[in-house]
Amino acid sequence: MNLVIILLLLGGIILTIGDIFMKKWVNTNLHIFYFVGLAIYLIGLNFLAQSFKFKNIAVASMIFIIFNIITLSIVSWFYFKETLSPLQITGMIFGIIAVIILELA
Repeated sequence: MNLVIILLLLGGIILTIGDIFMKKWVNTNLHIFYFVGLAIYLIGLNFLAQSFKFKNIAVASMIFIIFNIITLSIVSWFYFKETLSPLQITGMIFGIIAVIILELA
């Protein structure tokens, strides 16, 4: 696994943590969750920005977002007990295939 993929995977996971704080803010209306979520988003986006040194901006952004969606879907299923439809799962599979194709190019 190369450095860029590791940066994008870590950034996507960190962004997912920010998403969790934002969801907690929506559920509780406690503004601390909102500000912590924003701070975590900035950290996650820093990983994306660093990847631009090595990858095309569009490709890096696509991979970053797909990693975020996949990790967020897993967390939302286990932590928030939210389910995905078969069509949404199919879309995630296509996202994984897209990452593989983008990396092969």
